[in-house]
This record gives sequence, structure tokens and C-alpha cells, in this order.
Amino acid sequence: MADKFDVIVIGAGPGGYVAAIHAAQLGLKTACVEKWVNKEGKTVHGGTCLNVGCIPSKALLETSHKFVETRDHYAEIGINVGDVSTDVKKMMEFKNSVIAKNTGGISMLFKSNGVTALEGTGKLLDGKKVEVTGHDGKAETYEADNVIIASGSVPVNIPPAPMTDDIIVDSAGALEFAQAPKRLGVIGAGVIGLELGSVWSRLGSEVTVLEALDTFLPMVDQAIAKDAQKLFKKQGLDIKMGARVTGSEIKGKGDSREVVVKYTDGNGEQEQTFDKLIVCVGRKPYTESLLDDSAGIKLDERGFIFVDDQCRTNVSGVYAIGDVVRGPMLAHKASEEGVMVADLIAGQKPEMNYDAIPSVIYTAPEVAWVGINEQQAKEQGIEVKTGAFPFSASGRALANNAPEGMVKVIADAETDRVLGVHILGQHAGELIAQGVIAMEFGSSAEDLALTCFAHPTLSEAVHEAALAVDGHAIHMANRKKRK
Repeated sequence: MADKFDVIVIGAGPGGYVAAIHAAQLGLKTACVEKWVNKEGKTVHGGTCLNVGCIPSKALLETSHKFVETRDHYAEIGINVGDVSTDVKKMMEFKNSVIAKNTGGISMLFKSNGVTALEGTGKLLDGKKVEVTGHDGKAETYEADNVIIASGSVPVNIPPAPMTDDIIVDSAGALEFAQAPKRLGVIGAGVIGLELGSVWSRLGSEVTVLEALDTFLPMVDQAIAKDAQKLFKKQGLDIKMGARVTGSEIKGKGDSREVVVKYTDGNGEQEQTFDKLIVCVGRKPYTESLLDDSAGIKLDERGFIFVDDQCRTNVSGVYAIGDVVRGPMLAHKASEEGVMVADLIAGQKPEMNYDAIPSVIYTAPEVAWVGINEQQAKEQGIEVKTGAFPFSASGRALANNAPEGMVKVIADAETDRVLGVHILGQHAGELIAQGVIAMEFGSSAEDLALTCFAHPTLSEAVHEAALAVDGHAIHMANRKKRK
């Protein structure tokens, strides 16, 4: 038997590494198990997010957006640059350098905070023992007073479009294309599908997005979602709603291979041919070889580890966080759960507000939201009042040559408490934090309306939307009359 720890964390993604570092900061003897190996055969930390998810996709989103801005919009503001071209190989090198800096940073944080990094695959055994099988196949067992499972999630594969070499790929494979495919198909018009479709559309691909649902972005307020859909179509994304993929077939050989996708929509059976196909239909919890039967951990009907509101499993001293448990599959949600659990283990009494977790789609413009939308309020029988403000009426947005989108604030009609904030526009992912903070502190729309915002800023649109809830927006025509 190897060393005993106060806490062993299985998984070093955004949930796991944050939990491990915070536990160590609280004086707990902590170890973190990670099996991820990079192309050089070295164990790296950061999980899906840092290696093949959030971080590399944002690097490509930013570089491709800069390219389109330069090519299509600089001349509008008096900057003439001539012919502009892309170097996908160099973009990939930049993306990989960003990954290396981030994952290397986590390893340094482990060392500076005294977290023991265990390399290999972790498995939870009975009695809070963790078996770690190294990359050489040798296994060693560690004991802990507490175990935090943070194993994350993996992409969902669908029978009609099985992963095939580099032609039918998941989100990770879509970050490795050597060049922009001429015809690119994307299955799924969710966060990942829209982001990856945007990247390759900007770099020259003809992108078709096939979405089985009839409603575009149902989790977003539909006033925002409809505007976003129009903008994405204008940018070149051919989004087909109600398109249910039924099969795929790869034809040709070598560089001449193409994939024929069959789907059904309101007009019956359809098919379309692509050079590459990305499958982005969601993710599922990763529990493969993670739990020994003797561990006694219960899973729910969808394969998630069952936990209570503070991420306790049915086994005392064993917790689970992040994508492997209920709730949105978001890196920041996992991180906050990691902090909460570490605090619990250290004897503190933390709580987490699951109603104030923001979501962001990093397209251009960005889409961001927190809380419920107006449609959900109606379904829940909540009477609401709303205020909206377009960026086309924002002085800073016009100066930025970014007038697209709007801010919408949703408040309880009786109490005025903010129930949701939805934003479409430049830097929406940054602006949404104002809505999150407001909801975290139980703010009313009036509280936001009475807050002084710097001028000229994009954030003034949040202020104006809050003012508009009661018809007091300053910079918007046809505002409501004071009662």
C-alpha cells in the first residue's frame, strides 16, 4: 500500500485540478490522478477543456475572427490592408502553444501548492482506496480519507455517423484539420457545433449544420436566439432545423473520399455530400473503468454519478463533481463544485447557487445567458416583466463597429428580482458576469437600473435593459410611459 492522503482527486480537468489545489491550500494532504497523455507521450493536466475543448477552440475562434475582421471590416473603418490570407498550419501551431502554456501552468500550480501528481488511470475501490495504473501497466493502490471523482465527459457517438479516421470526427478531431474542407457538415446546432462551424466557415468552408430540434437554441431566450440565427445564416452557416440524420456513407479513396449524409426533414428524405463531417450532438459522463463494483457508487438512469446538492455520493467521504454529475456540462460549474467540495472536506459550510451559472457561445457575436428565459418563465407559471436594449443604440458598440445584438433582462413581475439575463453581442461572455453577480446577490432590476455604469462602454446596454424593465430606458425610442 502506498501513501495515504486526506484527499485524492481522480481527474485533473477544470473541476479536478481546482479541487486539488484548493484542498491543498486548505492544508489537506492532496493527490490528483491524471491519465491524459499528449502527442509527445507526456502526462498533461487540464482535461478536455485545456487540451481539446474550451481553450484550443477559443484560440481558433479568435484567430479566425481576426482574419474575417481584417478581410471584411477593416476597410469600413478606414484601415486598408490589401489581400489577406490564412495559414492554417500556423494557426494550429499557435493553438498548440496556447494549450502547452495552459497545461504547463497547471502542473506548476500543483508543485507550488504541494499537490502530488499521480500519473495513470484511477479506479475507485472499496473503502476509499484508489488504484492507479501507470502508463507502463503497473498498478499501485493509495488510501484516502476523502475521494473526489472528477472524470469529466466524452463526446456522444451516434450510430448513423460513426467516427471514421479523419473524415467523420468529433469536436476534438475538428480542431486538427490541416486545411479548411471545401464542404463541411456539422451535426448539432448547439454550443460546440456553432463554434466549430464558425471557425471553419470563416476559413473558407461551405458549412451546413444539421439540427434535429425544431427550435434554435431552446435554452436561450427566443428573442435573442432568433436574432442570432439570422446573423449566423448571414455569416454563411446554412442551419437546417428539424433535420434528423439517419445514416452516412463514405465514398471514394484517399484524398478523394467524401461522406454522404442522409437525413429527414419536413420535406422527407434528404441527402448531402461533404468532405468532412463533425458530430456535435452532446457529451456523456466518463465512467469507463472508473468504479470498481466493490466501491458501491450509484449511477442514475443516464449514467451520471448520483450526488446530492453538495456533490456527495451515496458513499460517505466520496464526492463527484463536474460533467460526471447532474447539471450543465460547463468547466466553470465544475470548478466551483471543486471549491465547494474542498471546503466541505475542510469543515467549512459552503453553498453553491446553481441558478446563477452562466453559459456562453463564443461565436461572433457571442451569445451568453444566465438564469431562465421568458419562455421558461411562462412554462413555470411565473409572471415576468422584461426590458431589452439593442447594441445598435449603444455609442460604444457603434464606435466598435459592432452594432449587432441586444441585452434582455427578465425580472419577476411582483418582486422585481432578476430571474435571467440574455445577451447577443460583442463580448457578451464578459458582460454576462454583471447578470451573474446581480443574481448571486438577489438583485432587483431596479438595483441594476440605479447602478452607475461607465460611459462609453458596452456594459451600459445591461444598464439600459434594466431601466427598460420599467420603461425608463434613456437611449431608446418608443419607451414605455411611466405609470
